[in-house]
Amino acid sequence: MGQTYTRLKPQFENISFERKENTMVLNFGPQHPSTHGQLRLVLELDGERVKKATPEIGYLHRGVEKLAENMTYNEFMPTTDRLDYISAVGNNYAFALAVERLLDIEVPRKAQVIRTTLLELNRIISHIFFIAVHAMDVGALSMFLYAFKTREYGLDLMEDYCGARLTHNAIRIGGVPLDFPSGWIENLEQFLVEVERSVALFEGLLDENRIWKMRLEGVGTVTQERAKSWGLSGIMLRATGIAYDIRKEEPYELYGELDFDVPIGHNGDSYERYRLYMLEIAESIKILKQLICLYAQSSGEIMARAPEYISAPKEEIMTQNYSLMQHFVLVTQGMRPPKGEVYAPTESPRGELGFFIHSLGEPYPQRVKIKTPSFAHTAILQEMLEGVYIADIVTIVGSCNAIFGEVDR
Repeated sequence: MGQTYTRLKPQFENISFERKENTMVLNFGPQHPSTHGQLRLVLELDGERVKKATPEIGYLHRGVEKLAENMTYNEFMPTTDRLDYISAVGNNYAFALAVERLLDIEVPRKAQVIRTTLLELNRIISHIFFIAVHAMDVGALSMFLYAFKTREYGLDLMEDYCGARLTHNAIRIGGVPLDFPSGWIENLEQFLVEVERSVALFEGLLDENRIWKMRLEGVGTVTQERAKSWGLSGIMLRATGIAYDIRKEEPYELYGELDFDVPIGHNGDSYERYRLYMLEIAESIKILKQLICLYAQSSGEIMARAPEYISAPKEEIMTQNYSLMQHFVLVTQGMRPPKGEVYAPTESPRGELGFFIHSLGEPYPQRVKIKTPSFAHTAILQEMLEGVYIADIVTIVGSCNAIFGEVDR
């Protein structure tokens, strides 16, 4: 009794559109199939050109960072799958890497080989998915069918390894849960042959296709200054001519030992972004061929030995009382990392994905903050879309390759 309630103001109530008689406001999304998730663009149009674009996000917000602060470190791992759900292994690994640096533990060599293999396999799967849906958005429907056929073989490999095709949960803090099953490496080699054939097919269909080039060349151009100003990363940054790849700049896992190039563009338009995705698939194939050789030479354990933080191998848990007790405590109460802060950046298929963790020495982190590439790649749309035709909006949004599971979080 006697309580007063304040009406919540809509997000766009205070946004002023200086409209003239010949302008109109158009809502693009959040249900439009080409918005790649739940993106709403409020567009002020002058005829067929965009005068002003305002991205609205939040339709997919699930409070992931707050969930992380109310889960033990191992409990949170499957939740990371739901960020960039096209590249779940990359999310698993980025979080595991941050925790491992917080714990100051070293992952066994064999586990590093397996993890790097899974990361690059998932990169190929993600890039092929981009080619499929981006081409379909622009109007090349047959590309969607060809690309998804190839992608299925990659998903079969992930399913053979961890039992899941989309949300993999394939990485553990301190290593990996499983070794590759019998025959998996041979199937990976066959997959790489199939991908090489598919890339040649994709390039033959699109590279010199005059309709494809007319729809992409000179559309959604980003300059180096604008890319740095908005904090872009990944292919969105490299298409402007800046050769920045975290796998080269701050190597993690085995990337410091591997021979691969970082393709860069010059114009920063949608066509160059498409070309870089194709070139990166070829580089990932090169990396995986090297990892196949390294796997044949690797042996030993696949989880780090750190009894204070990580459970002992199953054989020891089943035979040694102390290991069983330690495992029970870690599962029921969670590990207690040292006090401190850590930020671990990684190069996801979309750009810089990093986890910041602030620990007070408790089983639950005090603060988890996730830096995702798609957030910046969505924010820049308000500048990229200014002055373009309505017909080019789908091309530009698609070429940014944002995934809204990691935008809204």
